[in-house]
Amino acid sequence: MIQLDVSATAALIFLPFCLPIAVWVAFNDMKFMKIPNLAVACLMGVFLIGGLFLLPLDVYFQRWLQFVVILIVGFIANMFGLLGAGDAKFGAAMAPFIALGDIGSFMILFAIVLIAAFTTHRLARKSTLIRGATQDWESWEVSDFPMGLTLGSVLIFYLGLGAVYGA
Repeated sequence: MIQLDVSATAALIFLPFCLPIAVWVAFNDMKFMKIPNLAVACLMGVFLIGGLFLLPLDVYFQRWLQFVVILIVGFIANMFGLLGAGDAKFGAAMAPFIALGDIGSFMILFAIVLIAAFTTHRLARKSTLIRGATQDWESWEVSDFPMGLTLGSVLIFYLGLGAVYGA
């Protein structure tokens, strides 16, 4: 049986607020190859307010430290061209939602979602039916992969699993 360190209550409460933001990020990144700063700010706002009510203060502040660490790592990765600035910012905004004890499980989930998202995106890009309905999507035309699809999806899967299997 799966057991996650994330509080099932926190995951369940965060999920409906994070879901529309994650869908917005995935859609926007596929269509425009950009993750809006407003989406990053909204996700941070959800944690800023919700985390105060759902987590013990020491855990709440430790999660903000996770944000800072991931933001620094993300910006360094961006400097080396490994990912976009929007990906770095959104990844950092996601970090406070991940329980420290779940990092290993989250990375496995991230790898699975990345492979699934990449494969699905590349297959959809070759589909004339899908391309016909989404002709103006920039991600069909560039070689880069819209990581917002993966980032938004993995956050939702993690919170969903946390709501069901969390501590």
